[in-house]
Amino acid sequence: MGTDGGGGRGGCFCPALCWAPLRLICSFYRANIEMVALQVPAASPGLSCCMALTPSLPPGFLQSLALKMHRVLLTSLWLLAASPTSSIFQKPTGSPATPRLQYLLEPLHTAVHTQRGATATLPCVLRALPRNYRVKWSKVEPTNYGENVIIITNGLYHKNYGPLSPRVRLRHSHRYDASLTITDVTLEDEGRYRCQLVNGLEDESVSLTLHLEGVVFPYQPSNGRYRFNYHEAKRACEQQDARLATYQQLYKAWMEGLDWCNAGWVLDGTVHYPIINSREPCGGRLLLPGIRSYGAKDKQRDHFDAFCFTSALQGEVYFIRGHLSFKEAGQACRNHGATIAKVGQLYSAWKFLGLDRCDGGWLADGSVRYPITTPRQRCGGLPEPGVRSFGFPSKELRIYGTYCFTGT
Repeated sequence: MGTDGGGGRGGCFCPALCWAPLRLICSFYRANIEMVALQVPAASPGLSCCMALTPSLPPGFLQSLALKMHRVLLTSLWLLAASPTSSIFQKPTGSPATPRLQYLLEPLHTAVHTQRGATATLPCVLRALPRNYRVKWSKVEPTNYGENVIIITNGLYHKNYGPLSPRVRLRHSHRYDASLTITDVTLEDEGRYRCQLVNGLEDESVSLTLHLEGVVFPYQPSNGRYRFNYHEAKRACEQQDARLATYQQLYKAWMEGLDWCNAGWVLDGTVHYPIINSREPCGGRLLLPGIRSYGAKDKQRDHFDAFCFTSALQGEVYFIRGHLSFKEAGQACRNHGATIAKVGQLYSAWKFLGLDRCDGGWLADGSVRYPITTPRQRCGGLPEPGVRSFGFPSKELRIYGTYCFTGT
């Protein structure tokens, strides 16, 4: 007597626990799936049923697989009895992972874009106020391998530090707000900042990047290319109302079309040059467009050009016609209450104010250049907008006018 557990066929008995798995195994065999047989000493009483259903199977096949399934079932039952938490069907237990930030809110955007002369705010907001805490803002200085502290507050009092001190304050729009506001943004303010909550052993921080919108331009001195060591390149950019570009700024300029075959220093002390149109003198025709890199160079001994970066003007650049020598050009600007424009100021006026002039004019470094926003044949003939250069002609020539700058 007995039941077939839903598996009886033609009077044969198949145990309920093994009928369904064996039936599935039999179907796998028919699908030509190879199985590894195990030697078993005796047949299970329920196997005759399956053998009757599948007479084409070899006798030892079902015996070996039945024993294998039996062992798997026993092992599973033992594991379930010994340790309920080990079940493969049970979801992991325990408390959820602690958030990376317990007190500070993750900013929606980690990059803030601004221009020179503007006011920028870097967000840092607390979700809760610890009993005793301080918030410290600092600027990461990768070239110095450190950080410069800007401001420290305990929620009631604050103290400013460093060169940014006169131009920074905490926004404090509510009691959880520790956002940093920078007024009259300068070229040197660009970079990465860190807002750190100091709370005993539970310190945490968020990092934000201040990006200045601007323009990168290559620069070389009047005595030819590859004359600057790193420190001279840095000083030359600063003298032209600019600073050494970062690699990221150079890369962005290349994405926007900068193509220049002379290698130049960037801020981190590495040397690169951007190529849009591959050609023999610039790494060869077979190389793909991109940033060609010489890597880090000796800042004192190695000499290259410079890639400078400048941003929006706080003033105006305009042109004075005439046939002026370099000395007369400077005097003409002073007669109008202005100064002779620097290279960075001309690039900025071209980029941000749309200055378009087909007349070459003297600049403060003794070069002669002119800005083109709408390319045309009679203004250099080049298809792309840009600042064209006549180089460094003799300062005694009386052929050119001058570009002047007046601040606001």
